[in-house]
Amino acid sequence: QVQLVESGGGLVQPGGSLRLSCAASGFTLGNYAIGWFRQAPGKEREGISCIRSSDGSTYYADSVKGRFTISLDNAKNTMYLQMNSLKPEDTAVYYCATDSFRDFCDHGMDTWGKGTLVTVSS
Repeated sequence: QVQLVESGGGLVQPGGSLRLSCAASGFTLGNYAIGWFRQAPGKEREGISCIRSSDGSTYYADSVKGRFTISLDNAKNTMYLQMNSLKPEDTAVYYCATDSFRDFCDHGMDTWGKGTLVTVSS
């Protein structure tokens, strides 16, 4: 069964850090683009980070650039999102996603996790 499972969300104070994990099963993660998205309450889902398989290039949304880092551990078939200097506006459900034949990230990716909630609050 092809699936992605996120973990690592939770409650953190402003300025704190969290590392989200996204474990893949049933397929090899990283053959095509992998990405992280988030959806805050009352807002549309936004793409925040992506790695393209072809050249390893990374993308970060301006809202997280310099604070978040995406990575892939091929041995563990798991991708990560290291989140530092968290702000209240980072509160959202975070989703990982990949695609079975396209090497770019967008909302049309064909494999998604169910999400993990990150709450940044004092």
